[in-house]
Amino acid sequence: MFARQALRSAQATSPRFFSTSASANRAVAVLGASGGIGQPLSLLLKQNPLVTDLRLYDVRLAPGVAADISHVNTPSTTTGYQADQLGEALKDVEVIVIPAGVPRKPGMTRDDLFNTNASIVRDLAKKAAEVAPNAHLLIISNPVNSTVPIVAEVFKKAGVYDPKKLYGVTTLDVTRASTFLSGISGKKPAETIVPVVGGHSGVTIVPLLSQANGGDAVAKGEQYEKLVHRIQFGGDEVVKAKDGAGSATLSMAYAAAVFSDSLLKALNGEQGVKECAYVESPLYKDQGATFFASPVTLGKNGVEEIHSVGKVSAEEEKLLEAAIPELAKNIKKGVDWYAASP
Repeated sequence: MFARQALRSAQATSPRFFSTSASANRAVAVLGASGGIGQPLSLLLKQNPLVTDLRLYDVRLAPGVAADISHVNTPSTTTGYQADQLGEALKDVEVIVIPAGVPRKPGMTRDDLFNTNASIVRDLAKKAAEVAPNAHLLIISNPVNSTVPIVAEVFKKAGVYDPKKLYGVTTLDVTRASTFLSGISGKKPAETIVPVVGGHSGVTIVPLLSQANGGDAVAKGEQYEKLVHRIQFGGDEVVKAKDGAGSATLSMAYAAAVFSDSLLKALNGEQGVKECAYVESPLYKDQGATFFASPVTLGKNGVEEIHSVGKVSAEEEKLLEAAIPELAKNIKKGVDWYAASP
């Protein structure tokens, strides 16, 4: 009784979780479902009424995770797939979420993760291009700045690339920025949504605090610089706090579930669905940043419109000037790696 009331209460007080509109049949696959992000993400997706068929895949333990989650009393079916069943897991899916890969450890940067995670993402993308070429791909595996371009190259080689259906999930940067800003402004986090543009690591993360409700509460100088640094390196804060036992898995799962929900609502025909996401973009293409995170409008076919960064402050302009060359390097690294290791 209490658990049921608590669930109803949680749903009532969480405006973003989840849409209660009538849903089409939506098959969603989580690749890397038994990991630190994959398990809580799978649980959150099981609670989303827009998901009707939840497929969980990993190299180990996915059937067990699926069995556990399947006991949650929501309508969607949940199936786990073994290491040799990737093709079955992907058959006829519409949305593929990829958190697979090794986690960050103390002292590691996202670049330190590159070689291992690049190989994992490449191999999963190859099978997706073969079995589910029309699916929407949500990439979580770090370093996102490089893994998303790798997926694009895989799909290009297979002749099935659609840039409107490939997203690097940068929603965690937005939720962090909103949370941290609300602690300064005193406003509710839901009222302090901060657009975060650029990329998904370090200096490539550019929070546009000047565009946020409550952004004027941040004093220029030291307070502003500390807040920006905390948003850009929030993952390090979690890695340190977990003392080597993990990274930002729970908050990342939440952020990925938020973006997944927005995409599913758009696929179902809801209008005006807007999120920040790392996508193939013309905004800074002339500077080598062929992928860039900015607000995008989502629709039935994926990305409908890529919005500009808008008016920015002098401080934010400097952040962009630092971010774009670094982001261009990250993208080139992914493209070059795939050219050498197709």
